[in-house]
Amino acid sequence: MGDSCSAFLPLLLLLLSASLVASDSIQDSFYKCLSVNSQISFPLSTSFFTPNISAFTSILQSSAQNLRCLVPSVPKPELIFTPLNESHVQAAVICSKQLGIQLRVRSGGHDYEGLSYMSQVETPFVVVDLSKLRSIDVDIEDNSSWVQAGATVGEVYYRISEKSKTHGFPAGLCTSLGIGGHITGGAYGSMMRRYGLGADNVLDARIVDANGRILDRESMGEDLFWAIRGGGGASFGIILSWKLKLVPVPATVTVFTVPKTLEQGATKILYKWQQVADKLDEDLFIRVIINVASAAAKGERTVQTSYNALFLGGVDRLLKVMSESFPELGLQRKDCTEMSWIESVLYIAGYPSSTPPAVLLQGKSLFKNFFKAKSDFVREPIPETGLEGLWKRLLEEESPLMIWNPYGGMMSKIPESEIPFPHRNGTLFKIQYLTSWQDADKDIAAKHIDWIRRLYNYMASYVSLFPRTAYVNYRDLDLGMNKDGRNTSFIQASGWGNKYFKNNFNRLGF
Repeated sequence: MGDSCSAFLPLLLLLLSASLVASDSIQDSFYKCLSVNSQISFPLSTSFFTPNISAFTSILQSSAQNLRCLVPSVPKPELIFTPLNESHVQAAVICSKQLGIQLRVRSGGHDYEGLSYMSQVETPFVVVDLSKLRSIDVDIEDNSSWVQAGATVGEVYYRISEKSKTHGFPAGLCTSLGIGGHITGGAYGSMMRRYGLGADNVLDARIVDANGRILDRESMGEDLFWAIRGGGGASFGIILSWKLKLVPVPATVTVFTVPKTLEQGATKILYKWQQVADKLDEDLFIRVIINVASAAAKGERTVQTSYNALFLGGVDRLLKVMSESFPELGLQRKDCTEMSWIESVLYIAGYPSSTPPAVLLQGKSLFKNFFKAKSDFVREPIPETGLEGLWKRLLEEESPLMIWNPYGGMMSKIPESEIPFPHRNGTLFKIQYLTSWQDADKDIAAKHIDWIRRLYNYMASYVSLFPRTAYVNYRDLDLGMNKDGRNTSFIQASGWGNKYFKNNFNRLGF
């Protein structure tokens, strides 16, 4: 959903059970059915978008992050429906089932393979875009907030900060993520080492199941409530809203970004980071952003590693922690900036320092291009020789990016079976690989995708094995997919399901 639409969707399998209606009647049939089944009427001109109206393309592209999924050759929806209330979503599910139309649902559009707004097969489908369902009700006394699925994590952070400077929520670093789909995959962020994932901090939810029923935690039961918190977006229903458990944050936090190039000893420093990152004070999150930059020598390129951090406390205690645990980075007071937690959200998301927090209400993605991404989890430090081979391969690509996110802390204390997200104790860090380009040309895309696949193959001996695991919110269709939408067996699906969920896939699959 939104940020991670599952490639093996039980909900969609139900919706595909009937024979498809003729393409030329889908729009009329769907609209008539919605009108009959919705308790509340909706304005056609602002809720129902078909390919023959000018607004269709802008609505389709509005939250689509990966332009690779919008090229002309990719199948487009028969229509986009933007519900204004819960009964509209109910009606969309009921009508999709009655008419045999495939349903795609998006909250933020950050799913890496575009599965919330495209189809891998030539099958008519409808997109239900939840962007107008974005109310946020923060209750500081109860330490909770009800948040509709179409709200972005940035909006959630901002609305919490309006009510309290000492409350927060441990979800994503990218502020334009749709909260609905984001949490269905787990939702990691810069406070995960202190409080766990966003999905670990959900108290209740409202969903529409495959039969069009609206269910909360009590009525859906604990098995389904377990599954939706990390089991993959749209796999078990459409998320309408989450009840989030707010967490305490200090009035003052500290951030820093320290870059190190190969010429500045990046290899040895990164090897040391791997040994300590999961063991640092739980209030300290240091991720490493790795890219290729211009070297000191004119015309040369080098690898740059940037240590980007949030510390839930003041600079004095941070410097003490770093001097004791990671002196190799050489962190100095001048590298650090104290600020409020909401200001740190903007900092970690990459906004300029003078940006007012209200920008989070715009919900717009800072990252929109053609890209391909993959992920890995690492359980043993990668040796320096392995890193040197990695640098060689990064320097072959035009715009490579890697992000290494540390685990440990609370992530090691929560059992693997607590929710479907299984990457817990023993995981040192997660790697995100990404390559991007600016041209829709197929040959250009193929070149970059071939490069990231070769890089992924190179890393095989340094990452988790049996299975080689992956993060479901970084959906990667190279790992496997439901080829025709309905005829994939559980055994076939386990080939990729185990990579995302490990042993938890057995519980998700039955």
